[in-house]
Amino acid sequence: MKTELIDRIYESSFVPELWPGVLDELAQLTGSRGGLLFSARDRVLKWTASANLNDIFRSYVEDGWFSRCPRRICLFGRTLPGFFVEHDFWTQEQLDSNPIYRDFFRPHGLGWSAGTGLQLPTGDHIVFSIERDHSRGPIEKERVELLNELRSHLARSAFVAARLGLQRARGAKEALTAMGLPALLLGQDGTVIEANPLIEDLPDHLQWRAQNRIALADSRANELLRAALVALDTHAELSVRSFPLRDADDRAVLVVHLIPIRRSAHDIFAGSYALLVVTPVSAPAAPPVELMRSLFDLTVSEARVARGLAVGETLEEIAVSGGVAISTVRSQLRQVLEKTGCARQAEVVSLLANVTLDRSTARN
Repeated sequence: MKTELIDRIYESSFVPELWPGVLDELAQLTGSRGGLLFSARDRVLKWTASANLNDIFRSYVEDGWFSRCPRRICLFGRTLPGFFVEHDFWTQEQLDSNPIYRDFFRPHGLGWSAGTGLQLPTGDHIVFSIERDHSRGPIEKERVELLNELRSHLARSAFVAARLGLQRARGAKEALTAMGLPALLLGQDGTVIEANPLIEDLPDHLQWRAQNRIALADSRANELLRAALVALDTHAELSVRSFPLRDADDRAVLVVHLIPIRRSAHDIFAGSYALLVVTPVSAPAAPPVELMRSLFDLTVSEARVARGLAVGETLEEIAVSGGVAISTVRSQLRQVLEKTGCARQAEVVSLLANVTLDRSTARN
């Protein structure tokens, strides 16, 4: 069932009218009433919701509750990626006196949620929120973990949907143009089906080969791309990747995202197997943690290890601060190395340092 749900999540990237059904499935996983997806860029807000929440959250947006609600500020302020619940931010007394909860959510029978925020260097701000009836009590930790297992898939799919303005793609050319970022469509054998003109802006990073194939100049990124393409159908939960693309000085300057074409999306992209999108690493408005989120496809625990290394902590210190065994941290480090294409711990530290340097340069 999880594989089928992941396929539906990616199908919704290009067929946004399917998001309400996906949000319903996420709500069922957590014993909740429904879910919402908010997307904003350049102060333009787009949103969709489970059918049974649509009228309630239309009022939430149109009557000004959304602009006053502190939830998304709290979500974007977290230093690790993940879904969070109310008690991660507020005491029960603070919740009881919060006007948004007191005067909006609870009168509608709601009041408990699990939400996550993504603030990307492309200027896209995305929020997922799963809403539970107040009478059922807070969403349990084990159910939040079910959402965290799906978070990276939700993030990639929502990013594509956001770039398309939560509108159904009418065709390959229109979709690639609407992305506003270097993008191309790949067949199952790795051949390029179609590309937008922005791909031509990457001659130092992307090389065209015989039979309309491509290769990434960064050999480690190219290996990750080939492995991801092979694994798309064989390991659905692990197959889709976001990974760094380094320049000649070994600095991470771009991020490659590979999004599978699933189910009815094949009607839009005939003969296509996956969408490849390239995003920047740095942007003046993007905080370091969001760069880490967009650059690495890490779990919450893996992100904690990467962040610890970035600030100079030893593996032993990371284990103590996280309350886990050193063997667990070493296992998480191996996953960080695999996902970033690094061979040694020192390379991860250097990579994160380069990301920070790139961001500093972008501000000057």
